Amino acid sequence: MAVCPSVDPDRWRNEFEGFASRIGGRFARVESRKRARSFLRGLMAGLPRVNCWTLAEHAGETSPGGMRHFLAGAVWDDDGLRTDLRDYVAERFADAEAVLVIDETGDLKKGKMTVGVQRQYTGTAERIENAQVAVYLTYATPAGHAFLDNALYLPQSWISDPARCQAAGVPDGVAFRTKPELARTMIATALDAGVPARWATGDEVYGNDPALRAALARRGLGYVLAVAKTHQIDTKAGKRKAIDLAVTLPEPAWTWISAGPGAKGQRLYDWAFIATSDQDLPGQHYLMIRRNIHTGEYAFYRAHSPAPVPLAAFVRVAGIRWTVEDDFQNSKELAALDEHQVRRWTSWHRWTLLAMLAHAYLAVTTATAHDTQPADGLIPLTVNEVRHLLVHLAIPRPTPPTAFVLAWSWWRRHHQAHAQTSHHDRQATALQLN
Repeated sequence: MAVCPSVDPDRWRNEFEGFASRIGGRFARVESRKRARSFLRGLMAGLPRVNCWTLAEHAGETSPGGMRHFLAGAVWDDDGLRTDLRDYVAERFADAEAVLVIDETGDLKKGKMTVGVQRQYTGTAERIENAQVAVYLTYATPAGHAFLDNALYLPQSWISDPARCQAAGVPDGVAFRTKPELARTMIATALDAGVPARWATGDEVYGNDPALRAALARRGLGYVLAVAKTHQIDTKAGKRKAIDLAVTLPEPAWTWISAGPGAKGQRLYDWAFIATSDQDLPGQHYLMIRRNIHTGEYAFYRAHSPAPVPLAAFVRVAGIRWTVEDDFQNSKELAALDEHQVRRWTSWHRWTLLAMLAHAYLAVTTATAHDTQPADGLIPLTVNEVRHLLVHLAIPRPTPPTAFVLAWSWWRRHHQAHAQTSHHDRQATALQLN
């Protein structure tokens, strides 16, 4: 059997230890530093379920109490750790032509007490559900892509209920901010920190926000932001809907351009561009229209560049927007981004930050492996395959002794029996009151 030179468990192990040491200084106590390393290993371990119970068991601890305290009460430099994530991704994938991709994802939740939860639309379910929503910022370059930052969306129903916010540990002074406002802050933070980037992209939530478009243009950042078909465009004849402009374009106005490679080859569409203006902002502005070459379905974008660029450059940026979907899928499947079972502000931010760090490590390791030619007849390593190999070859978990396995089985069943009894008692009390 041929050996793939791009698989190097010893190097991966050393890089993980270096990665863990790099962030170790953000934790005040040596116990927390060790637990951070164990937490990251557990997030990437492919456990059937990921929570403080399973993470503690995987780490060889005798109860979940230490992991719970690590998330909720241990002393961290949370802002410093977020800086470490941003710097790690930017250093490994740095590119002056990089694209900052913004999008949100939702986690379905039960009840009302988990921070930020309410009935709201989430793309995860593609409908209105009881969910918690957060906005994420991805850094995308030809070398690779990973999250730079995230922000929890706290609905107005929460901000207007101080008691509910206090119970969930929301810090004093947190005000309502729209998703585009959260995006604007994260992008500004990244640019102020020196992250190299030339473009930004996002879906209709962000493209329909004039304040975000203005902020990006004034920063000298080009953008390709999706807008609705009913989006109003200023023309010499007055305001017109984007769809009304699209259907009047003659056939020679359309150009066949690829939005980049996909799973089934090049993603070819018809594209048309209409020069426009936007709030008297400087630079080149367009309404960009995409038409499916098979179905004729339209999609619309507001596009801007500080200086003239080929129209294919805008199309490339539009195609890169889907990298954030890959990051959502991979970080949830491979780093347990959405498996947090926590209710409070601090615990949620810490869990998702550690998951983003684990995903960044996987993304960087995969990109590094791509620098080595794979064996004949093999595709380059994917992030899924890298995670699989890491778990089995680079950072495997020693086989626990029988007594340890049995002790955890007893602990789980004892806890579940206590929870079952409490539930039955509450039901009986409710029936008596009725």
